[in-house]
Amino acid sequence: MKKVFSLLCVILFLVPVSVVGIEPSDGAGGTGLPSSFSWRDINGTDYTTPIKDQSPAPTCEAYALCAALETMMQYQEKELYNPDLSEAHLYFSAGGTIASGYVNLIDAANYLMEYGVPDEGSCPDPHRDFDSTITSVPGWENRTVKIQEWSWVDHNITTMKQALIDHGPLVICISVWRDYFFYMGGVYKHRWGIRVGGHVVTIVGYDDGTSCWIVKNSWGTKWGEKGWFRMAYDADMFAEWYGPGTGVMYLDGVHGNVQPEVPTIFFDTPINYKTYLGGRQFPTLLKKLPIETAAARIIGSFIVKVTTKNTTSVEFYLDDALQYRDDEAPFSWDLSASKGLHTLEVKAVKNTTMSCDIIDIYVF
Repeated sequence: MKKVFSLLCVILFLVPVSVVGIEPSDGAGGTGLPSSFSWRDINGTDYTTPIKDQSPAPTCEAYALCAALETMMQYQEKELYNPDLSEAHLYFSAGGTIASGYVNLIDAANYLMEYGVPDEGSCPDPHRDFDSTITSVPGWENRTVKIQEWSWVDHNITTMKQALIDHGPLVICISVWRDYFFYMGGVYKHRWGIRVGGHVVTIVGYDDGTSCWIVKNSWGTKWGEKGWFRMAYDADMFAEWYGPGTGVMYLDGVHGNVQPEVPTIFFDTPINYKTYLGGRQFPTLLKKLPIETAAARIIGSFIVKVTTKNTTSVEFYLDDALQYRDDEAPFSWDLSASKGLHTLEVKAVKNTTMSCDIIDIYVF
């Protein structure tokens, strides 16, 4: 396992205080650490980014890493600009597959050091529960964010708190128990059900008052506390998949093109897990039908709408074939598609740069 310590040693030697300037306190049993801390509240500022939904793909490692990076990017820039990194690019480029159900977390962290991860517009997540061809836009290499190092943190509450303050959010491997799926709020601790698998999430804070970690998940806002959960210090969840002393990872040394001057684009309509009848949106209810899980379902007439920034034109593709180009905002297209499953892609263009978004749809 690759561990890079040289820069860390230099930083610790030259800068004996944390990166967020937390003043020492005796509120944590004389450890010198504050009794609570969260990257959601650094002097009143929330540096985390919105909750995402990885479903239906097992891409949690990439989502957890990007969640940590996005927070670190905003803190470094001292600007809340909601960076959105491409989890799909990181997951598949670092060797992950849907068939295997994971990407090796070490491989993904090393990929961040060597190549970095571009913005979401470079390689949008198709939200598929099967492997398919994933490509990033030309020039993605010039819009990446990298790290200088990563390493493991001991499973020690005080050590983890210090690493959280010094380096930023921590990426953790956890065991998932049956009752975790039904968590709706409060401090979680396994109480019933068998172990059903593993997961990777991001610790952003802690609170000694309730003896818990503050954790960001990637299961959407309808799960838990609007996508977040509080995990008891003694929840018995940490998993050492990579050997003793592993399972809690810090990242450090964010650098690169943290705010690339490129177009941004995402779908307003359609969106995953929604059904559209005559253009009206409803939650998809019959998910057991033999239709791709996340695909939007469209019945009747439909207008494709997008939100863009820094864009002069939008191209609309159906199954890789250009259907329409709109050169005037607001950009939209009256969908024309035969019955069945299709891939809908939009590309935002400005000068020589391009960003895209993609979604699978089923037309009745």
